Amino acid sequence: MTSTIEAPQVEAEMLDVAGAQVAVRRRGSGRPLLYLHGAGFTGRWLRFHEALAAGADVIAPEHPGFGASPDQEAIEGFDDLVFHYDDLRAALGIDEPFDLVGYSLGGWIAADYALTYPEKLRSLTLIVPAGLEPPIVDMFAMEPEQVFATLFNDFANAGEVLVDPTDIDVAVHMYEEASTVAKLAWNPRYDRKLARRLRRVTCPALVLGADHDKLLGDECCERYAELIAAAEVVRVPGTGHALPIEQPEAAARAILDFQGAVEQSPTGVTP
Repeated sequence: MTSTIEAPQVEAEMLDVAGAQVAVRRRGSGRPLLYLHGAGFTGRWLRFHEALAAGADVIAPEHPGFGASPDQEAIEGFDDLVFHYDDLRAALGIDEPFDLVGYSLGGWIAADYALTYPEKLRSLTLIVPAGLEPPIVDMFAMEPEQVFATLFNDFANAGEVLVDPTDIDVAVHMYEEASTVAKLAWNPRYDRKLARRLRRVTCPALVLGADHDKLLGDECCERYAELIAAAEVVRVPGTGHALPIEQPEAAARAILDFQGAVEQSPTGVTP
């Protein structure tokens, strides 16, 4: 289904986070929602961001080494990224429990943040999250066309993120981001300790799954929900791993509805 949302151009602002520069886009009003992106689709305000901003104050930073955020040599693993994002939270002045949303690689980071700082989250949303099991295909060995075919089940909205890999600047940027992914998750491509640590996540959690995920497999979302005590799985029909691009409105509505249910529940647990 073709999206009806028009995403405005939202320029990134550079924020000093513990001495490092981080590109951050922000739009919307309401409770702060920190969105952690995946291994791509950076450098722009997406329709998905705009759909989320209809019901939240969406804060969308770019990981070190992605988009306009310079790489940081000190960040060597996911534990470093957890501390980085807690420094960013502090730099933004977010003192109350907030809503954290992570997509794919960002879902892995968000899960690690949630088990490290469970008291700082009001809710957690993981969108086709990586981290529990290795991918079922090797994207590092694929051409760009193969990558897109793996990520997408529906190409109706793919134009939003299409790039020209023959453009030298684009190619360099793609190589730099792929190098950052490799630094974080080349071997192994998942966290052997994550499964036994997810019991530390105490806030209400939504695992937003694809209809058919050709990158991670369809069981990964179910496994996350089994390991997080207060988690539920919702699947978006017709989608693949590029779920937020394929169905931005449906994905955002599921997240905002979930967060609204958390707001209405006196115990903080979704009904």
